[in-house]
Amino acid sequence: MNEHAEFDVLERAAVYRAIATRRDVRRGFLEKPLPDELILRLLSAAHCAPSVGLMQPSRFVLVRDYDVRQAVHEAFLQANEQALATYTGERREQYASLKLESILEAPQNLCVLSDPQSERGHQLGRHTMPETAIYSTVCAIQNLWLAARVEGVGVGWVSILDPDRLREILHIPANIVPVGYLCFGYVDRFATQPDLERFGWESRIPLAEVVSYNYYPGQQASGNQETEKL
Repeated sequence: MNEHAEFDVLERAAVYRAIATRRDVRRGFLEKPLPDELILRLLSAAHCAPSVGLMQPSRFVLVRDYDVRQAVHEAFLQANEQALATYTGERREQYASLKLESILEAPQNLCVLSDPQSERGHQLGRHTMPETAIYSTVCAIQNLWLAARVEGVGVGWVSILDPDRLREILHIPANIVPVGYLCFGYVDRFATQPDLERFGWESRIPLAEVVSYNYYPGQQASGNQETEKL
């Protein structure tokens, strides 16, 4: 394979299709186990992600033990009850109806961590924006997510977890930051729409409403210049 060759039309289309059809999957996981070589391919895709100063802060903990997963699930239930209490009325009922995790159903759990104090990269890019270490790990998660989509593997990101409780369960050092807890495996289907759109929780903003030129939209431009629009 020539890594420097241009992508042909079909390859380009496949990349955009993977992006457009990626979903946060909560249901429909199959009992079919994931081969170790596939898991390694997904982790390799994550490890290829860009990182500030090439610091490579991402760390990956594969959570396979059922008792450990049960403890994580209990932590989710507690955090979810706290989140539910912040809503009232119809929104509370709607929140309670959503399926927001698949910790016990999914064949594989993965905790993605970041080491923001790593010496690698020699602080390049972090003097002014130290949070880019975390951003770098988010890039790794997106890489894994897209690679999983083309492999027919569904991924769900569980964010309703207390990071400190997750540290206790997974024995994560204080200097390491939990960024994402992922549940993944083969699924029976990928939904045509994101679940939160399908179930009426929120709608997608049109692209034209989030893109501007030269200045932040709605702010007075210097010299009475108007910002361009799509």
